[in-house]
Amino acid sequence: MFFKELYQYRYLLREIVAKNIKIQYRNSVLGVFWTLLQPLLTTLVLVFVFGNIFRANRAYNYPIYILTGRLLYEFFSQSTKRAMRSITGSASVLKKVKVPKHIYPLSNVISNFVTFLISLVVLAGFLAFFLIWPSEKNPAPVINHNILFAFVPLAVLFLLCIGVGLILATLAVFFKDIEYMYDVFCMLLFYATPVIFDPKSQTPQVIAVLKINPLYSIVSMFRDCVLFGGNQLPEFAGWPFNPRHLLYSLGCALVLIVIGMLAFWRKQDKFILHI
Repeated sequence: MFFKELYQYRYLLREIVAKNIKIQYRNSVLGVFWTLLQPLLTTLVLVFVFGNIFRANRAYNYPIYILTGRLLYEFFSQSTKRAMRSITGSASVLKKVKVPKHIYPLSNVISNFVTFLISLVVLAGFLAFFLIWPSEKNPAPVINHNILFAFVPLAVLFLLCIGVGLILATLAVFFKDIEYMYDVFCMLLFYATPVIFDPKSQTPQVIAVLKINPLYSIVSMFRDCVLFGGNQLPEFAGWPFNPRHLLYSLGCALVLIVIGMLAFWRKQDKFILHI
C-alpha cells in the first residue's frame, strides 16, 4: 500500500520536491550559488582550524578528506531534520486535503538530495585543483575507475535518511521536544563521524564504538572511492571499498526504513489529532 500510493501520487511528489527547492532559495541573494559557496567556506574554516591538530602521520589530502565527510554529514543532518518537521509543518494542508502523508518526509529528503548533488560540484573542483597543483602537505588524490562506485555509498546514505526521516517525522507529531533533542544528537553525531579526524589515530576501543554509527561506514566507503583510489585493506584488495562497511550500513538503512514505514503507517491516522 505504501509503494502503491507513492506511485499514484508520484506527480504530486515531484511538485512538492520542486517547491521545496524553490522555497529554500526564495529569499537568498546568492540562490543556488550558496549551495556551492557554503561547503567551500566551511571546508576552508575546518582546514584552517584543524589542519595542524590532525597533521601527524597524515599522508592524504586533508581538504578533500574534510570536504567529503562534511558534505555527507551535512546532507544527513539537514535532510533528516527537514523530514522530521515535514508533518507538523504541513498541518494546514493535511487538515484540508487528503493525500498520502509519507510524501512529505520523503519529498524533503529528495529535495535535499538534489541540492546535495549540486554541492558535489565543489568536490569535483577540489579534486581537479589538487590533481593539477598537488603539494607535499596535500598530495594529489588517487583517482581511478573506483570513483565510478561512489554512487553506492550515496545510495545507501539516501536510504538511511529516508528511514531516519520517517521515524523522526512520526515522533515529532507526538513528542514536540524531539526537535531539540535531535539537534543535540546531531552535534554528537558530528564528532562520532570521521569528518575532521582520522579514526586510525584512535584506540581500537574507540574505533569499535565509532563503527556503530552507520555514517562511519558510508563516509569511509565514499572516501575510498574518491580520495584513496579503492579499499585500503589487503584482505579486500581490488574492491572499491570495504564490503563489510557496505553490508553494515545497508543493513542499518533497510532496518530503519522498515521500522520507519511501520511506525509511520500505524500512527498516521492519529496525526490529524496532534498537529
